[in-house]
Amino acid sequence: MDDIVRQAMAKWPNVPHCYGWLGLDARGHWYMRDAAVQAAGAFASGLPGAKGSLLQHDKLIAFIARNYACDAQGQWYFQNGPQRVYVELQATPWVWRLNADASLQAHTGITTHATRCLLDESGWVYLQTPLGLGLLHSLDVEAAASVLESGRWPVEEVLRAYLPARYGFVLSPAAAQHEGS
Repeated sequence: MDDIVRQAMAKWPNVPHCYGWLGLDARGHWYMRDAAVQAAGAFASGLPGAKGSLLQHDKLIAFIARNYACDAQGQWYFQNGPQRVYVELQATPWVWRLNADASLQAHTGITTHATRCLLDESGWVYLQTPLGLGLLHSLDVEAAASVLESGRWPVEEVLRAYLPARYGFVLSPAAAQHEGS
């Protein structure tokens, strides 16, 4: 976490959390979701206009990546100064890119390695790592096939709906917040 963020948290410890305004899609892209976009539907719904505006500012994306974390309830967030901005997830909290040596790079730039591969009912490929579960970027599925054929990653078939509970992450902190109130 950035020092400036820690300082802001200490200076303003009681800033309310923000829900629904930031999303992470299945390709590792960040989306801003204003009130009109949120009213159009849930981030992962696939409804027209519900995703929001794709973030393209490199320094903002890097700032989000450096300050991306998870709370005790499995809700992922971006610590924006003193405010915690919870992230709506389309699939998982991590999106992996496969490197030539079979290591993985997260959408945040962190490098890790897979310990297990999961395949869901739609053919989506998930990789379990020491950082947690993440979705393999769709452009890397073909390259992952050779790693799978080598037996390097144990493979398990799963149902997508069970992944959040099994791996301890919340797809929609905004929906969880509404359910709890």
